[in-house]
Amino acid sequence: MALAKKGLGKGLGALLPPAPEPEAKPEFEDAHSVIEVDINKIEPNREQPRKRIDDAALEELASSLKEHGVIQPLVVKDEGDYYSIIVGERRWRAARMARLRTVPVIIRDMSEVQALEVAIVENIQRQNLNPIEQALSFKRLQDEFFLTQEAIAEKLGKSRNSITYTMALLSLPQRVQELLSAGVLSSGHGRALCAVKDADLCLELAERSVEEGLSVRELEAEVKQALETAEKARTDADKDKKDGREGGKPQNPNKAIFTRLEQDLKYILGTQVKIKDKNNKGKIEIEYYSNEELDRILNMFKVIKNGTDV
Repeated sequence: MALAKKGLGKGLGALLPPAPEPEAKPEFEDAHSVIEVDINKIEPNREQPRKRIDDAALEELASSLKEHGVIQPLVVKDEGDYYSIIVGERRWRAARMARLRTVPVIIRDMSEVQALEVAIVENIQRQNLNPIEQALSFKRLQDEFFLTQEAIAEKLGKSRNSITYTMALLSLPQRVQELLSAGVLSSGHGRALCAVKDADLCLELAERSVEEGLSVRELEAEVKQALETAEKARTDADKDKKDGREGGKPQNPNKAIFTRLEQDLKYILGTQVKIKDKNNKGKIEIEYYSNEELDRILNMFKVIKNGTDV
């Protein structure tokens, strides 16, 4: 179902569909009217974009409602035996905590996609959705209602890049997503971590960011350094692999032995030594840097030849 283009600048009113004809709701003269409804006949929207609710903030709101009541009505949909909340779940939960018997509501008739869109926009306007909740909401609009990222951006008054970057957070490891959901990491931190494709490295950087309190810029620098280090390690490994092959043959299985022998000779002779082996044949290269250095090494071999302990 195609939806009209709407933006945040026009407020929620621009997203709400026209009021139904009076005969559709004969029990109410004006579908825009605020009415009091038994709080037990209202249920939260199962498709509510927000998954986490701050308990402390909820208790504070409940305390306010005990004194002043619910000033701003909830927006609900008539489901027959009950009303489902479109906008105002926090107020409803706080009203239950405050033991209110009724709450003011406005009943609106809208489709599932319209209800979800209004719920998303309302939460984004109030800045109540964490980055992962936003990403999941955008993904639902894309997967279930076949909206493109560009269409989502237009409807929510956001840039296309903003939608893309937010949805990219869903590619992060689950533990990193949990840190974003909990507010320990910001969406900016999440975007920086999206560049890290290795899950273990990504989690390591995320946890270090939390432990050290890194800013987004500092984390970006850490990510860049980590990626450069990983790339160098891969390049060196590829070079070693290539150097260890001759004509497509596998690396010399005796390389570790020769490396140890090189170290032993280096210790004995006091200079750099390289052993080059090919098919169990090769040569030993001993470096010297002056005539005196060469004489010293030759004298050592003379001592060895004469059977004297070096």
